[in-house]
Amino acid sequence: MKWITRERPKIDRIACPWLIKKFVDKKAEFIYAPYDLVISKAKESNAIPFDIPNVEYTHYEHYCTFDYIIKKHRINDKAINIIADIVRGADTDHYEIADEAAGLMAISSGLSYNITDDYKLLEYGMIIYDALYSWAKNLYKQKHLQNSPFEELLHEVYQKYLKGSNYKKTPNWVKELKVIIQDQIDAQIFALDLKKVSSELALNPSYLSREFSKYFNDLNFGEFIRNKRIEKAIELMHNNKLSLTEIAYLTGFSDQSHFNRIFKQYKGQNPSLFRKNILKGKSNTKGK
Repeated sequence: MKWITRERPKIDRIACPWLIKKFVDKKAEFIYAPYDLVISKAKESNAIPFDIPNVEYTHYEHYCTFDYIIKKHRINDKAINIIADIVRGADTDHYEIADEAAGLMAISSGLSYNITDDYKLLEYGMIIYDALYSWAKNLYKQKHLQNSPFEELLHEVYQKYLKGSNYKKTPNWVKELKVIIQDQIDAQIFALDLKKVSSELALNPSYLSREFSKYFNDLNFGEFIRNKRIEKAIELMHNNKLSLTEIAYLTGFSDQSHFNRIFKQYKGQNPSLFRKNILKGKSNTKGK
């Protein structure tokens, strides 16, 4: 059977042909065509289109085409399930799904950059996925980076290609978390904790804790939220009708004593003196 997809493959359009050849159709032929010609050429050559919108073999929700092929053809293989997470993470830029996803993306990007012939690229890609399958089937339970040449290669490329370059893609959860935090600040609630936020974002708390500082001013979760509380407290200090006890309550501190201690730790002076200077500055401005 013939299968057809978009030209210039990188992740899913290399992984899917490998999966089809190995588990669905050993005699499968693959065609790469310009995006706008895939459907017409599929009809001309009686080929199955895949990994493009509005066809059967494509992405569904947060699952990629590789996942659909597994489900459609009832492929029951533990190693394939491991690879599916890696492919999905690499193909959707959600590297938190599997540790190896970023490495697979890096290797695939490098291959695509070096090889402009799509069919030659597929030939080399088949070797990559054969190696990944051997690792998933025979070496997956070994300790991280220990006696696993392919995984070691993935992480080596990840270090050099991703961390050593200017490449940095902000995950979707970072944008969502910023909205959640801002909503809390605007509502003057500050009832945020790592476990609750992780649940809302559908992320592992350990992962969120580890990755948080990369996108939030090199601060951990607790430090960042405390900074936001102090910033909000300073904003409220301009309203001289609010007592410091009320401000402490509105910014999520357990009591004024706790507020005083944390505020002095961050600003170098207690909130009472800090507020006097704010109001004094206002008074001087009016006098002018």
